[in-house]
Amino acid sequence: MTRGMLIANLMIAIGAAMPAQAAEWKPAKRVEVVVPNAPGGGNDRLIRLVLKIAQEQKLIEPVVNVLHKPGAGVVMGLTYLNQFAGDGHHVAIISSTFLGDYASGRSSISPSDITPIAQLFTEYVAFAVKPDSTLKSGKDVLARLKADVASLSASLSGGPGNHNHIALSMVARAVGSDAKKLKIVVYSSGADALTAALGGHVDMVVAPAASVLPHVQAGRLRFIALAAPKRLEGAFASVPVWKELGANAVTSNWRAIVGPRGLPAPQAEYWENVLARVAESDEWKKMLEHDGVTNEFLRSARMREELKSDYEELKAVMTELGLVK
Repeated sequence: MTRGMLIANLMIAIGAAMPAQAAEWKPAKRVEVVVPNAPGGGNDRLIRLVLKIAQEQKLIEPVVNVLHKPGAGVVMGLTYLNQFAGDGHHVAIISSTFLGDYASGRSSISPSDITPIAQLFTEYVAFAVKPDSTLKSGKDVLARLKADVASLSASLSGGPGNHNHIALSMVARAVGSDAKKLKIVVYSSGADALTAALGGHVDMVVAPAASVLPHVQAGRLRFIALAAPKRLEGAFASVPVWKELGANAVTSNWRAIVGPRGLPAPQAEYWENVLARVAESDEWKKMLEHDGVTNEFLRSARMREELKSDYEELKAVMTELGLVK
């Protein structure tokens, strides 16, 4: 073999190896995870569990900071995230509130303005009241909404048009009431929405079931119903779903990790693989079972497809409810 052929073969080997080397990107400095909500809510609780598992399994080496950026739904948090376009040292956790904010016109940040990395799971929306509430069952809630839709106050987080608001609107619509007249109090985090209900400042809280469960187990709240297609198992087995009570209200929330816009594929793949390993851990599976959430982990490409279809469906419902500007 001539010297020229040797050099040519070497260049080919180097070229073939380059994609594999690029795919091995990993953080080289401090990592920042943005939570676009106040501390104590569902996103905060979940990202800390993700990081705990990832660090215990040595999936992430650098120091990780969790930064809360609440405000204007998820706008403040994602606007901050996109200051680091193309940089995998900055990621964020979001929920389906992201799509509601965009569909309603409250946010200009669209699915094309972030890099989908992975959907962690989906969870159904719960309705709960204080133990001594005069609302003893879902039937009582339906009767109250039918008689005077504005007579019942409810707290929720995220903003008008998110999964919590859609669930409540669907229940009101099921009894022929005008969902636009609902009396809702919107908070920047699920923790604040729950606090409002615990303090008796509202009649009812509408929030993801997993966020409500600890308060029910401690005797501070009582489940009314779930916006699920059928009864869940485990701790939720005794909780009726709205469909049982004559109201066709089925709404779920998802939680996902995203990167800033323009994130290169190797950087997105790094985080996707870390999260896939977390989702396979016993501790994560235990959380899913305990919280009664649906194990629906989606990798980047599939999540991108789901974002598109979810947005189209959500916008149609929100338009019908008069929630699109």
